[in-house]
Amino acid sequence: MALRHLTPLSPFTTLTRRLPSFPTLSSTTSRRYNRFSFSVMASASRKVLVPIANGTEPMEAVITIDVLRRAGADVTVASVEKQLRVDACHGVKIVADALISDCVDTVFDLISLPGGMPGASTLKDNNTLENIVKKQASEGRLYAAICASPAVALGSWGLLKGLKATCYPAFMEQLSSSATTVDSRVQQDGKAITSRGPGTTMEYSVTLVEQLFGKEKANEVSGPLFMNPKQTDQFIVTELNKLQWTCASTPKILVPIADGSEEMEAVMIIDVLRRAKAEVIVASVGDDLEIVASRKVKLVADMLLDEAAKLSYDLIVLPGGLGGAQAFAKSETLVNLLKKQRELDRYYGAICASPALVLEPHGLLEGKKATAFPAMCEKLTDKSEVESRVVVDGKVVTSRGPGTSLEFSLAIVEKLLGHEKALEIEVVEESVSNLLAYHSQVRKIKRELEKLNHLAVIEQSEMRSVLREFSKSQKHCRLPLRISDRPRSIAMAGREETARGGGDIRGLS
Repeated sequence: MALRHLTPLSPFTTLTRRLPSFPTLSSTTSRRYNRFSFSVMASASRKVLVPIANGTEPMEAVITIDVLRRAGADVTVASVEKQLRVDACHGVKIVADALISDCVDTVFDLISLPGGMPGASTLKDNNTLENIVKKQASEGRLYAAICASPAVALGSWGLLKGLKATCYPAFMEQLSSSATTVDSRVQQDGKAITSRGPGTTMEYSVTLVEQLFGKEKANEVSGPLFMNPKQTDQFIVTELNKLQWTCASTPKILVPIADGSEEMEAVMIIDVLRRAKAEVIVASVGDDLEIVASRKVKLVADMLLDEAAKLSYDLIVLPGGLGGAQAFAKSETLVNLLKKQRELDRYYGAICASPALVLEPHGLLEGKKATAFPAMCEKLTDKSEVESRVVVDGKVVTSRGPGTSLEFSLAIVEKLLGHEKALEIEVVEESVSNLLAYHSQVRKIKRELEKLNHLAVIEQSEMRSVLREFSKSQKHCRLPLRISDRPRSIAMAGREETARGGGDIRGLS
């Protein structure tokens, strides 16, 4: 058995990898003021607006909707296009609940803008949405944005003026003209909440829950998500019977979905694999292309399963969700596809309820170690690895739930397309905790150097005088450092003096 520590953005070493983290709320959310919360009953409903557009980042939209609905929020998904269906990034198709024009007269407790391009620009250019959000801010209610939208939309509307905010790294310069930029994964200042990108969406969403319903509800909701409980950005993928996965240069992957599928898991799998340039076929296990997922997000498949079954695949991967997994288990077509996949010695995997409800009862985990959603692990014959977040056993990969979906997807990318491709996707997925810390440290060091150089300029006349006096008293003693008549930086002085054979400035206090 091999335990592979995954550590983002580190150089490639024997068994070291990096995957994105989902730190707990307390360690990742920065606030400028004393935190406030609403004292409400757990069942109290809060109205939330999540606008979407063509080019919206689907993970950011769907995770936010899912998590807020788990908390009991009344979430309206509103299209700013002329029709309800939007074509989000990476070919994910989402059907909204309403048009934005239908929402003008509704008072919302929170408005949350997903990112993605050109989706964020489309949101920014929609006058109806702009007026709704400006009214939200002026009346002192919560408003939030993630990824490109803090800079592209909120910043452009003047709603972050004088506030601390964060966004997707590529838009930080643009954001700096309309807000005080910070490197936090989630940043709250007053009624404005901002976050960085897909890899921070889950903790961003839990932050929104906390502000709507309180800390207790946020903890209640985050538990079943199976977010990373450790204060670290390292994950361990357990790999047994290790072998090299091989496939065509462009792997073909089937992702079935059904009514009741867990939308976060489905969308993260589809999104990440398509980012990796895999050919992903999303097939509906039902009579219609449109399915209603477990938290009532409406997704549209590429084709029906009967049509998809005519094709062959390098990998079949099942999202979870109780209703969806039950539908998968009852689908003779899908079960036969999975059995054929095993017979042909090809790859398959599942997450959440699906390992226990689909793979296990049909003998597809025979001789394999696996994991599943905690409440379902009793159904697994071999429970020796149920505590692992991601398990790869030969040609079978399994994982636990929504909070492990991103690393599950990246583990698949790594197995099919290699470590470098997984790292490439990681950076896009905003698994940049160490990178953010690195840049913060660089800025801190630069500030300290600027202070030192400033002091050096001020004190050079005094230093020159002291060294000259020392030279007079020690005629045969070589000066440790030459001070020029023109002020220079400490670093430059050190380099020049070293080149001349003089002393090292680091020896001076």
